[in-house]
Amino acid sequence: MRGKKPLQQTAKSKRQERLRFLIYCEDEKAGAEYFKGVKGDLRAQIKIGSQHGEPLGLVKAAVDHMDRAERCREDRWTPYDEVWCVIDVEAPQPHACLDQALQLAKQNGVGVAFANPCFELWVMLHFESVTAHHDSSRMQAVLEGKGHCGYNARAKSIQYGSLRGKYETARMNAMNLRLDPLSDYRWNPWTDIDELVERVKKYAAGSVDGTAL
Repeated sequence: MRGKKPLQQTAKSKRQERLRFLIYCEDEKAGAEYFKGVKGDLRAQIKIGSQHGEPLGLVKAAVDHMDRAERCREDRWTPYDEVWCVIDVEAPQPHACLDQALQLAKQNGVGVAFANPCFELWVMLHFESVTAHHDSSRMQAVLEGKGHCGYNARAKSIQYGSLRGKYETARMNAMNLRLDPLSDYRWNPWTDIDELVERVKKYAAGSVDGTAL
């Protein structure tokens, strides 16, 4: 039997528990803005990837970044503990290369968080539940029409501050979409972005003022 851990952990050991995350988001605005906000609120070690776009190209960019991290000044010559891609499944027609992208991610240990049809679903869940099927354009139009977080369907940008204090609502709404054990990312609406956020929360320093997201 291994020896028991000491009752008190040193500050150094606590710092070592903080993981470094590399996150690539398919959409250029809302997803990146959201995770930058999460980074600030939780004092998490998150690097937002600079490339966006369709899933296969996104995963390739994430894998390339992961492989070069320990050789790059911008990454502090240090590999990332976890690498993730946040992918829109899209509707009515899923991305043509989605399966290929998922296979590449699996082969390289890259995590994938999904939103079906798109990231705007995850934003909407901070304010209310969503159970109706939407294509991507309709989901964006609905979010804009609700006036939530200053979202504009053309700019696809959010005001992150409007989401503060609403994360648990979003998480519960997302979990409800996954209640059916047979459901997965191909269902619409469906998302597991909350599971990525939970990973970040677990290994972040915590919010400065003690509040949650």
